Amino acid sequence: MSYARFVRQRGGVWDEFESLLAESRAESLSHASLERLAFLYRQVLHDHAALRHRFARTAAAERVSQLALEGTQALRLEPDDHLVGPGRFFTRSFPRAFRAHAAHLGVASGLFVTAALLAFCMTVLRPGIGLALLPPGAVQGLKEGRLWTETVFSVMPPALTSSSIATNNMAVALTAWAGGVLLGLGALHIVLLNGFLLGALLGATWHYALAGELLEFVSAHGPLEITLIIVSAAAGLGMGEALVAARDRPRREALVAAARSALVLLVGCLPWFVVLGFVESFVSPSPDVAAPLKLALGLALEALFLALAWNPSLNEAP
Repeated sequence: MSYARFVRQRGGVWDEFESLLAESRAESLSHASLERLAFLYRQVLHDHAALRHRFARTAAAERVSQLALEGTQALRLEPDDHLVGPGRFFTRSFPRAFRAHAAHLGVASGLFVTAALLAFCMTVLRPGIGLALLPPGAVQGLKEGRLWTETVFSVMPPALTSSSIATNNMAVALTAWAGGVLLGLGALHIVLLNGFLLGALLGATWHYALAGELLEFVSAHGPLEITLIIVSAAAGLGMGEALVAARDRPRREALVAAARSALVLLVGCLPWFVVLGFVESFVSPSPDVAAPLKLALGLALEALFLALAWNPSLNEAP
């Protein structure tokens, strides 16, 4: 049987199964519909096996694989299914969305690193590129052997800067996420811009032998902050991909599904910005906290986030 004929014959089953899954999420299934869902689930599993064997890596194979996964999650009763609210969200929903965007995370990470390295090399060769990005008076401070951060955090009280930093970082994340509806271009812009800014600032401080001081300042909050921006951008890229390549699904349905998953990813990131606002205001600029302790805190926050996001105990195999 050809691929096109297989999709024509089985597409109705997949559509009906997907519709019943949507009803089950809304908890509006009747007993008869639930039995029908279980019956179609067995057919979807059979189609999943057939597609993996005969038409692997096709759009239909990916769709049916996702349907099989969602069906397993909908019909399987686990010991923690009674959990509701934040507990279930951060232990189940967020890790699933994080794993589903693995490819987008790879793309966003690669673009960020590339932009940062390019900007660093350009600024080392042409320091004016990085210096033009600094706030007024910062260049004079570099010439005197001090970072602009010393002035900023000495003028504003930490409580105020903490709120301002958290708000600004959330705005960046929201922009990266919402930029997905522009075919993913907005998300790409945020990733490339932030990577370029980091590389340019490192290059500028390198010119004045202050790159070590800058790295010390960002070590407590920087690793996780960069990760959260990349994750938010990956969520936007997921929506952009749904618009550009909806494959064998209606574009509207593909976008709705992608937006739902992207929103879960964004919401899971936002609380961490509050934590980072506190760290960046009270720990990062503090001369009383040793550099190794700042780095240890930054790595610990990064490891904690990734452990919760990946959640090794989450079994996603259908």
